[in-house]
Amino acid sequence: MNCYERVMNRLAGKPVDRIPNLCILMTFAAKYIHVPYDQFVQDYRLLVEGNIRCCEDFKIDLLSAISDPVREASDLGAAIAFPVDDVPHPTVPFVSCSADLAKLKIVKPEDGRRMSDRLAAVSLYKEKAGKDYPVMGWVEGAFAEACDLDSVNNMMIAVVDDPEFTEELLEFCTRQAILFAEAQIDAGADFIGIGDAAASLISPRMYRKWAMPYEKRIIEAIHRKGAKAKLHICGNTSHFLSDLPQTGADMIDADWMVDFKTAVDTFGDQASACGNFDPVSVMLNGTPETVRDAVNACIQVARPNTFIAAGCEVPKNTPVENLKMVAQTIQEAALNPAL
Repeated sequence: MNCYERVMNRLAGKPVDRIPNLCILMTFAAKYIHVPYDQFVQDYRLLVEGNIRCCEDFKIDLLSAISDPVREASDLGAAIAFPVDDVPHPTVPFVSCSADLAKLKIVKPEDGRRMSDRLAAVSLYKEKAGKDYPVMGWVEGAFAEACDLDSVNNMMIAVVDDPEFTEELLEFCTRQAILFAEAQIDAGADFIGIGDAAASLISPRMYRKWAMPYEKRIIEAIHRKGAKAKLHICGNTSHFLSDLPQTGADMIDADWMVDFKTAVDTFGDQASACGNFDPVSVMLNGTPETVRDAVNACIQVARPNTFIAAGCEVPKNTPVENLKMVAQTIQEAALNPAL
């Protein structure tokens, strides 16, 4: 059974030879091939090389084009810093009031320097390994993208004080995300990941109003194009966990702050839970024994459609032996299912 078959079977709750390992690698993958991260995120060939190497060496089952949250914002005109060997980030708000909305113009992904780079990564993945691995593209969720274009602090105020501005900005971000997702599917993506990190910071009522409807629209567009959707919201989503399957996502990541058994049981057959050991205390600062215990704890509460991964990105300086232990533990569990 190859990685593509393993992931698709697991998603459908069908038998697999082992639980798929979907650990997210970004800065770790760059370091693994000895490339500064600012170069890694701006050259699709380096991103593809690093992730294929890591998937092969650490038995990870999904090739991902995720790299940073500001590809769309960069092409839309926001000021983005690219620190040497670090993650790019906005420097000043690009849109912070209704008058600024006039600056927003939809950009065709193939015309954007950074969005087209991701399209090229998806195409190269498909060419090099698409028969053996599923390929995952990536877009920012509307709420997260709004925070990238404005700022987290300003958006937390705007959702209360300026709902008209908030709604117009989120509508624009949704349209841009759908266009970008569709282009990646056309380039060969089997999955689209949706990163909506800032959504974990708002209340259940605010989530249902300002995040979930837009996530749902993006996911519906992904499904219309024939791909699968993976929803990733960094942070603690326990306060609206039961809302997440209503987005229609095929797979939902649960970060380490969420009780994984609760997530698995809550999502049930509606969506596959993916997670969720601590990337820092377990992967970065733990030992192989710590990793084994944490992975086994996730396996013990898994359903037939559950995936295993760290709750969020595996940190750059994670010991190699710790990442290897994730795969080893999953394999041991497959060979000894009674344990």
